[in-house]
Amino acid sequence: MERFEGRIAVVTGGGTGMGRELVRQLAAEGCDVAMCDVTADPMAETRALALDGAPSGTRVTTFVANVSDEARVLAFRDAVAAELATDHINLLFNNAGIAGGGSFVTDDRTEWERTFGVDWGGVYHGTRAFLPLLLAAEEGHVVNTSSINGLWASVGPTMPHTAYCAAKFAVRGFTEALIADFRVNAPHLRASVVMPGHIGTSIVINSGKAHGQEPESMDSDRLARLREQLSARGLPVEGVSDDDLRKGMQRMAEGFRDAAPTTAAQAATIILDGVRQNRWRILVGEDAEILDAEVRADPEHAYDPEFWDGLRDKGLFGLMG
Repeated sequence: MERFEGRIAVVTGGGTGMGRELVRQLAAEGCDVAMCDVTADPMAETRALALDGAPSGTRVTTFVANVSDEARVLAFRDAVAAELATDHINLLFNNAGIAGGGSFVTDDRTEWERTFGVDWGGVYHGTRAFLPLLLAAEEGHVVNTSSINGLWASVGPTMPHTAYCAAKFAVRGFTEALIADFRVNAPHLRASVVMPGHIGTSIVINSGKAHGQEPESMDSDRLARLREQLSARGLPVEGVSDDDLRKGMQRMAEGFRDAAPTTAAQAATIILDGVRQNRWRILVGEDAEILDAEVRADPEHAYDPEFWDGLRDKGLFGLMG
């Protein structure tokens, strides 16, 4: 699919970050876009930005849905068909995601399953729901957002990251399996897995909201657990007040967004270029490319502390102590 003009795209998680930029860039090329997210206001901003730079007549629609809820995703599909008066779509970007549920051993099961439900369940529900509309198109492309944590299930040797990593590996495996499935049963469809590195998005901030763990509202139990985690990573938190700890977490979340090596706009451009080139594997960011090469070169030792030290020596993961 070398052009997007006159096509119809669906983007989950379109309110902020890479989802917003995908909507903007697709609309700028004359592609009609339907987006969903968990809250309406950010999507309204995305829609206004997208239409401001789009050719006359381009349509951009919004729908409130948590992608972990299959009934809401099915309702989103029905709304897309009705509002855009269409029996098909050409592009499906399963982009929505959150972080959380780091430890399978010590973290809350509800948080773990909520994270997995959005990051894997959202891709599964989205693809199931929109498959009939993709099959009805002359050509179609499913683009699933995994992560560098679909290449390497770690963010450091002292920081468990199990729910997110498990989900992102599932997304990667599912998408790779779709390649043969589409070749045999739907040869007019393509599938791509996107593996971004550190991208300048609000995922840390949004994940705190999703889990009810925004810094200003953290209770004493959560703060105590946070102190343990930071201490295990070698960060000096002894004597730091609860208020200063909350402020520090907010600054960290904002820093993850604002000091990233790749912007959300740059990431969206890389993704769309990958779709145009029909690449099934789209690495986003130099850090993703370096990590991919390092893991492939020495998979047996990828989870040793020394492997992490080597990545840090190469300048990777500067905000992830």
